[in-house]
Amino acid sequence: MVLLCAGGLAQTTPAPAQQPSTPPQKPTTTAPNGTSSENQDNPPRETLRVPVQEVNLVFAVTDKHGKFIKDLTENQFKVFDNGKPVVPKGFQAQTNVPLRVGLLIDASNSIRDRFLFEQQAAIEFLQQVIRPGTDQAFVLAFDEIPEVTQDFTSDQDKLTKGIKMIRPGGGTALWDAVYTACRDHLMKHAETDTVRRVIILVSDGDDNQSRVLRQEAIAMAQRADVIVYTISTNLSNIQDSGDKNLKMLADATGGQAFFPFKIQDLADDFYSIQGELRSQYTLHYKPEGIVAGQFRAVLIKPDDTKFRVRVKKGYYAR
Repeated sequence: MVLLCAGGLAQTTPAPAQQPSTPPQKPTTTAPNGTSSENQDNPPRETLRVPVQEVNLVFAVTDKHGKFIKDLTENQFKVFDNGKPVVPKGFQAQTNVPLRVGLLIDASNSIRDRFLFEQQAAIEFLQQVIRPGTDQAFVLAFDEIPEVTQDFTSDQDKLTKGIKMIRPGGGTALWDAVYTACRDHLMKHAETDTVRRVIILVSDGDDNQSRVLRQEAIAMAQRADVIVYTISTNLSNIQDSGDKNLKMLADATGGQAFFPFKIQDLADDFYSIQGELRSQYTLHYKPEGIVAGQFRAVLIKPDDTKFRVRVKKGYYAR
């Protein structure tokens, strides 16, 4: 029997597997499989397989106004795996699960004029959400290449320093940054207890330097059990292709995409993310009819049609 992870709470550490090409040390627009970066919608040619046993889902529930619903029970949902109903073997509301947060900050030239405010909003977010001794975070800046300016820590001073030392400049390798943060940091960070893995991505969503394709980065986030929240720095109030990228990444992993109308709204968006991280549910089940390499869609449907559920789109069968 193999273990399928589809939330943020699975405890089995993934076994080594063949990976798509590692993000480059030098800028390039060529994909690892030789595909042009224009083919971002093509699925990856390589599939990572990790032994698993159960599917674990992390999800949030809101009403039509976006207010979190925190007092629901298992019998108020129906769960579907690959279109077929399944019976959860466990369900609970979880508000105090330790967090492992990757703060990814776009340091490319395209966000230079908004960068100082983004830094301050990010600092305030980490100061509010990271509980010393319980939660940990790391800071990763990216332009042409991803660079960790502060590794995992609960120390607020170190995290603040890691954010302040970032300097904008260069092109944008967004997908390389997401892929690297998931595979090399969140996936490999050893844990003995239940944790929730999260990425907060602050960017305009544009990419002009990555070797990793969009679908490869999304698939890696799903395999690493990472929920991605994105905050757009595009303040034109007209959603462009970068905003589409951010929304696709957030939706696929069960997170949320935020599109501030003005730079001052960034702090409010960080606050909304903080609230959701403390207002989530988890459930787990054993799927049937597994075909290795297959992408299996998941759906959680509340009985009350006024409620909205945010959960990742699915997982890759191993």
